[in-house]
Amino acid sequence: MPRIVVFDEFGGPEVMHVVEEPVTEPGAGEVRVRIEAFAVNPLDQMMRAGASPAPVPLPHARLGVEGAGVVDALGPGADGLRVGDPVVIAAIADAHVRGSYADYTTLPADQVFPRPAGLGVTDAAAIWVAFSTAYGALVEKAGMRPGDHVLVTAASGAVGRAAIQVARQIGAVPIAVTRHAARRDELLAAGAAAVVATDRENVVEAVHRHTGGAGADIVLDLVRGPGQLELLRAGRPGGTLVAAGFLDPRPTPAPETPQLTVINYRGFEHTLDPAVVRRMAAFLNAGVRLGALRPAVDEVFALTDVVEAHRRFEKGLHGGRKIVVEL
Repeated sequence: MPRIVVFDEFGGPEVMHVVEEPVTEPGAGEVRVRIEAFAVNPLDQMMRAGASPAPVPLPHARLGVEGAGVVDALGPGADGLRVGDPVVIAAIADAHVRGSYADYTTLPADQVFPRPAGLGVTDAAAIWVAFSTAYGALVEKAGMRPGDHVLVTAASGAVGRAAIQVARQIGAVPIAVTRHAARRDELLAAGAAAVVATDRENVVEAVHRHTGGAGADIVLDLVRGPGQLELLRAGRPGGTLVAAGFLDPRPTPAPETPQLTVINYRGFEHTLDPAVVRRMAAFLNAGVRLGALRPAVDEVFALTDVVEAHRRFEKGLHGGRKIVVEL
């Protein structure tokens, strides 16, 4: 019998448990995917803990917003795919109902796309959320262009690392921000043109030094909170700040005289738009083919060890890399 990870109450990793249920037949325009692997995401942890920005009905809630697998069945009108096709899941907005922490899930056909050639199942399971968030924020929202100086906060995290690679593929100049100077060499190796370590440097001064005094054309704020005011001062007047993260739970103060356009971004506004998903998938395919885009993966767990996978995530032992569970 197929397995599904569910939780009946909010709490720590131990509230998750595996149950067995029959598969669901795909309806009109839907596809059933046999999941081969999924990645652990911050939203999964927030849903499980009861801190999700959207309500999660209990009991028997599912988890998982991304994953990779194989098309198992097609509903009427699900065109463009065939049974047996390897695919990546683009977005699961209603993860509490269709989550990827399962042997099978059924989704609208436009929420999956063919797996890029040369991408193994582990990387395929870990690539979508981070890279689609980075692409959506920098390309779709901020209009990033070749030559732009792009300041990336929380650069050691999954989205930050993806943003560095996305900027490089476009021809922009990524400047990574990290709290720890010990991360400098790692981020330079990941593709950052320069690294600003806030335990040793002032962000505004360092960014102006790296940009010839102009400031960053685009700031990707994956943290928010009070520190955003300093990031605004590091940007070029007339530039853009995209707030796409939520790592700092403190309120983000509004600037008195903003010199940058501030855009609040949530990935689902694009990943539920089939036209944007097609652009994202094309960009990922090109980047994977060129060897320019690749997720950083931490440990790989079995489904029976999903509780331990979440514990590792909560302790921060993954160092910003993606934790993957294979089925």
